[in-house]
Amino acid sequence: MPRIPIALQLYSVREDCARDLPATLAAVAKMGYQGVEFAGYYERSAKELRKLLDDNGLRSAGSHIGLKALLGDELPRTIDFHQEVGVQFLIIPWMDPRNMPTRAAWLDFAHTLDQIAEKLQPHAMYTGYHNHAHEFRPVEGEVPWDILAANTSPEVVMQLDIGNCMHGGGDAIAFLRKWATRALTIHLKDFSSTNDKALVGEGDVPWSDVFEICETAANTHWYIVEQETYPSSPLDSVEGCIRFLKNMGQ
Repeated sequence: MPRIPIALQLYSVREDCARDLPATLAAVAKMGYQGVEFAGYYERSAKELRKLLDDNGLRSAGSHIGLKALLGDELPRTIDFHQEVGVQFLIIPWMDPRNMPTRAAWLDFAHTLDQIAEKLQPHAMYTGYHNHAHEFRPVEGEVPWDILAANTSPEVVMQLDIGNCMHGGGDAIAFLRKWATRALTIHLKDFSSTNDKALVGEGDVPWSDVFEICETAANTHWYIVEQETYPSSPLDSVEGCIRFLKNMGQ
């Protein structure tokens, strides 16, 4: 069975990307990352972005984009742009908890995700949602992550961020196992109760369990490293993350 490829969420190195996107992508590729997940485009056209990926032997593991870009008249433009870049996974990275105070609000969002997924399906594209911490704190007796997963079609990606889940008090392994078939892409981020700058492999996440679930129970297309705290420079930090993953046989 081929290994699941490893990508980097470019938010991890956003300042480097803003300074010099071509050099940053070259550095990321040299570290051994096989793809990147976008979080902004640094005023580059779809054609420019695709060329930068191709020049560095990288693929797109997806993009984090706002909900508005997936609604109404914006959606066809979003589809055209991302098809040219080669993006298959259009993931919504955040819903402000202040706007989601009730179970009904999460159910309404679930319905919206289903509608978007249906429109993307003819283009072989997916939408989905990426968690922070608040999705694992109960709303009316149920955690929002379960509300979303239970009330959306199987085509909606539940992009579990391991570290964020644990930060919110969730049992990341239990949630990953419960919704394994929805983890088409997954964020590898560590969580440590003693080190807020822990790299992947330096915290409390039982990574062998994560890999076992993704490689057997799930249909995971991409592992995506996201590092938001840095013991050294951002580029050095994300290199440390992939070094750990390679040492684990990934």
